[in-house]
Amino acid sequence: MDKPERMAKIEPVRLSPTSKFKFKCHKGVKCFTRCCRDINIILTPYDIIRLKNRLGLSSDEFLALYTEPQILEKTDLPVVTLKFLDDEGADSERKICPFVREDGCLVYADRPTTCRYYPLGVATLSHKEDPDGDEFYFLVNEPHCLGFEEEQTWTVSQWRKDQGVDIHDKINAEWTELLVRKRSFPPNMRLTEQTKKMFFLASYNIDKFREFVFESSFLKRYKVEEAALEKMRNDDITLLKFGLKWLKWLLFKEGNFKMKPDTVSDGQIHDV
Repeated sequence: MDKPERMAKIEPVRLSPTSKFKFKCHKGVKCFTRCCRDINIILTPYDIIRLKNRLGLSSDEFLALYTEPQILEKTDLPVVTLKFLDDEGADSERKICPFVREDGCLVYADRPTTCRYYPLGVATLSHKEDPDGDEFYFLVNEPHCLGFEEEQTWTVSQWRKDQGVDIHDKINAEWTELLVRKRSFPPNMRLTEQTKKMFFLASYNIDKFREFVFESSFLKRYKVEEAALEKMRNDDITLLKFGLKWLKWLLFKEGNFKMKPDTVSDGQIHDV
């Protein structure tokens, strides 16, 4: 199969939460798992937490084994994509998800947000440029996909709830807001390399970010309530939400983060 035949067709129609479409994926369709090949999956912070915990890895280990870094277009912010493998038995140019097998996904219960959305796309990461604009969705209609020939009908809202993507979106909401807001900035407004490192650390390397908060001078600089600290010691989601609020303060100087008196700000870490 050549590349043009594998390219997904994005329907030029904006879908709202109440828009309807027909789709069903199951082992009985001949194209089962073919959507798990030759795609670019940007992983969200919550994706990393779910997957690294599922595999019993630290965030550092998961990032090294299963991801590739890149700069998200028009944002100057670092993100990671799932690292695909050569598809054995197929032409050498094809790539396949490391977690897919003939009978399905090895990590299905903890699959990434993008996989949960399919066959829908969401505008936040790839298209949305106005932070005050409405969220919208679209269909990713791949030529090989036979799921569209099934009779089950969904609204966008029903599909999101059924696939659990509503929960992912809620947890990732502040992170996606940061991306959209940065995309709306003029291209010449660049970030320092240290700021990019901090964005990557708080977004993706949750275990190292925990070390950064508790073992560096962070708590000597910032006022953080003891009750919040106790939760962050053991709960990845609580720590992630804290980190995203800190990033909002770091990037846009918004939020209620307070420096301790007589603290000398470290320009490399705290200046954009």
